[in-house]
Amino acid sequence: MSAVASNIPADFKEKDTSDISVDVRSTDADSIKFVDESNVENRRQIGLTSAIFIIFNRIIGTGVFATPSSILGLSGSVGLSLFMWVIGAIIAAAGMQVYIVWGTAVPKNGGEKNYLEYLFRRPKFLITSVFAANGVLLAWAAGNSLVFGEYILRAANVTPGRWTLRLVGFACITFALLVHGSAVKWGLRLQNFLGVLKLIVLVFIIITGFVALGGHMKIEKPNNFTNAFEGTTASASSFCLSLYNVIWSYIGFSNVNYALSEVKDPKRTVRIAGPVAIAVVTVLYLLANIAYFAGASKEEITASGRLVAALLFRNVYGPRAERALSVLVALSALGNVLSVIFSQGRVNQELGREGILPFSKFWGSNRPFNAPLAGLTLHWVVCLIVIFALPPGDAYNFVINVISYPLSIINAVISFGIVWLAFRPNPDWPRQKLFALFASAFFGAANVFLFIVPLTRPPPGGEPYEALPYWTHAVAGWAVFGLGLIYWIVWAKILPRVFGYKLRRVEEVGADGLIRNVFRRVKQE
Repeated sequence: MSAVASNIPADFKEKDTSDISVDVRSTDADSIKFVDESNVENRRQIGLTSAIFIIFNRIIGTGVFATPSSILGLSGSVGLSLFMWVIGAIIAAAGMQVYIVWGTAVPKNGGEKNYLEYLFRRPKFLITSVFAANGVLLAWAAGNSLVFGEYILRAANVTPGRWTLRLVGFACITFALLVHGSAVKWGLRLQNFLGVLKLIVLVFIIITGFVALGGHMKIEKPNNFTNAFEGTTASASSFCLSLYNVIWSYIGFSNVNYALSEVKDPKRTVRIAGPVAIAVVTVLYLLANIAYFAGASKEEITASGRLVAALLFRNVYGPRAERALSVLVALSALGNVLSVIFSQGRVNQELGREGILPFSKFWGSNRPFNAPLAGLTLHWVVCLIVIFALPPGDAYNFVINVISYPLSIINAVISFGIVWLAFRPNPDWPRQKLFALFASAFFGAANVFLFIVPLTRPPPGGEPYEALPYWTHAVAGWAVFGLGLIYWIVWAKILPRVFGYKLRRVEEVGADGLIRNVFRRVKQE
């Protein structure tokens, strides 16, 4: 449940279901009953085109504008840097196949939470607690809030200082909180407008790249495509960190899986929407990176940090164009922050409505503005801790890595879970084709590489951070899972014994029409 559908129709209206009674569909304390909701049509509003844009809009955030500098620095050469984007696309395509398998087998809202619960039914409620910690404690929106700060300060000709960057990032994420927490309809309209804007910006960058290739520049043509592999880094650690940056830019290919209960013909739609979105995004990403290398030298790109898109426009059109593009990329970053905090607020709200979080009624509420203000505020607080606690130079890379690391573990588990179920299937598990099993094994192996290598010391010059130890994100990722384990011990073991009740999972359908596995306290006899 790392995100939910972000491409919601502009006339979407929230209903406060926190105080509305629900009908119990089943009570099964020992296992989870996954109901096939693919034939429930009364709440299905997302068609194939909308499903494609749900994935497309979530994938294209600020990664393609902000990460090429880090990827070039870690890979060492233009050739390997471009090849990394191709590898990322292959991994994303394999990952998309994994989510197609799970989406067709369990066609309901929830994403990875459902898949992990399907695989791990003992100890009861453990995997739910661990995943809840992952969903609540990761600061998804913090990184792009900082990118917004860097670009908007650049547009204002202000050097991003330690506190100016943090304060502008704070203003960005606070604005997103207030909009989505008090005026859902206007927040969605703004979010959709900015989603279109970032696509226009990306296309304009690609066109600028062709202008640069034609030699129409304010500087000498860099000729980066001559001896493209010169300076290639051979370090496994640098390769892994470079992949993290690429995969961060592809995160979102699973986005439609979080809303399958609201998708028309979900099994067919998920098979088509994902591959189409991945193919289009891959072409755009490769052309954008070619544009960067056509318009700036390796040294300029590496030194530009997260301002590589602005650098391209300065070299081709001059300083005024650089400032104009900085504003547009900042607005694109704001659009991604709006999308992410919209999604994560609803993740927290659903965890509250399911009774997993403490003070569940508060977190699951839609009061006072018919919006999940409490859930949004929880994610806002987590993001502010990251923005203000970490060194500004390391904060963005830390956010990328600390989100990617536990996600790699989860993706490895659900990928190898498909292979496991091919040999030891549950009665309701559909038979999978050999291609799906191969893709699952490949995606699982790629993610094992991604969560093991960061534990090894990088070579000199390949350190991922300026001030933090290289292993910080790996330890933080495991610590999040560890906090989930501790929470399970307290919530599911100690408290029930102390207060004399049992936790029971009951399947209920709420006033919003969605089926949830809700935890209830049942008095022990």
